[in-house]
Amino acid sequence: MQAKPNILVVDDDQEIRELLTEYLTKYDFLVKSAKNRDEMLHKIQQETFDLILLDLMLPGANGIELCQELRKTSNIPIIIVTAIDEETDRIIGLEAGADDYVVKPFNPRELVARIKAVLRRSTNLPDTKSSCCKIYQFSLWQLNTKTRQFLSPDKIEISLSSGEYNLLLAFLEHAGHVITREQLLEFTKDREMEAFDRSIDVQVSRLRHKIELDPKNPQLIKTIRGGGYILATEVKIVS
Repeated sequence: MQAKPNILVVDDDQEIRELLTEYLTKYDFLVKSAKNRDEMLHKIQQETFDLILLDLMLPGANGIELCQELRKTSNIPIIIVTAIDEETDRIIGLEAGADDYVVKPFNPRELVARIKAVLRRSTNLPDTKSSCCKIYQFSLWQLNTKTRQFLSPDKIEISLSSGEYNLLLAFLEHAGHVITREQLLEFTKDREMEAFDRSIDVQVSRLRHKIELDPKNPQLIKTIRGGGYILATEVKIVS
């Protein structure tokens, strides 16, 4: 029997924590909650979670800061939940490492759908059968698809969100070919975010900041005007 996804709800509002816990439990999720950064980090140390629902406005460190902090050491999927409905905040949230962004008040069914979509993207890779258990090398970078370990040229492990991982894998599997935004949405299983038309551009920007010497003048992932993007370097499969 497949294990139930374990969700951590991080919100300083007790009523919201209780409502989300009750509702998500009905949809066969295991749910824990935390009211601030310290409780969140404590629970993460105690057990493994499949996804974090992270409120943007928390006392002390806000959701963006916590998201950035988590991304330094963890690839756990994160959905930011907030009452702020501004495109700039959405972009900042995605650039900080969030996998999705939900605005209060939200339809509970939509939230469940988004959770399931993010969980699918974190486990379903593009062309999984062909890419399983391979080690890709490009410009001295290395990605192991079995362990999901991503190593820099200096052999330092780099943390990738599920979206960044799927995006990088799509580029590696189609190196030297122009990939449109629509194709990237398909390859990365990101159809649920099509309404936010800058989602792929934000993901590419995040990935560039991790692998490019100069993200403002990228040499690996290049933009093709009117076309999309291309991974402009040789890719080798070493295992």
